[in-house]
Amino acid sequence: MGYGGSIKDAGAAVVGGSGDEGIDGIIKEDRLGLDIIYIQAKRWENVVSRPEIQKFAGALQGKRARKGIFITTSNFSRSAHDFVSSIESKIILIDGRQLVGFMIDFGVGVATDDVYELKRLDSDYFDER
Repeated sequence: MGYGGSIKDAGAAVVGGSGDEGIDGIIKEDRLGLDIIYIQAKRWENVVSRPEIQKFAGALQGKRARKGIFITTSNFSRSAHDFVSSIESKIILIDGRQLVGFMIDFGVGVATDDVYELKRLDSDYFDER
């Protein structure tokens, strides 16, 4: 998506696991790493609600971070959306549908199965004759 200057530099670290303090990954926002975006990812079937977002917001505060992205394979509750719009930190919520769209748009975890070429009539071709 253009973060960090290159794919190699974009993801500074994957830090998920026990003791991750609520942070699963870190992205450099620019080539110099002047700003960092923290990520929380949940592979869930249930709706992610406000308490999970509040925990992530607390983790961001612990890192003195201003920006975060919370990604889930499921959906977010209305209260989760309301909460992120009411706090000072900028947290972007990406649900399963948006995640799939990004994966397709940026060719991550997907393979091209077939390509179709669409033709249209070139009226200029006939005007020149």
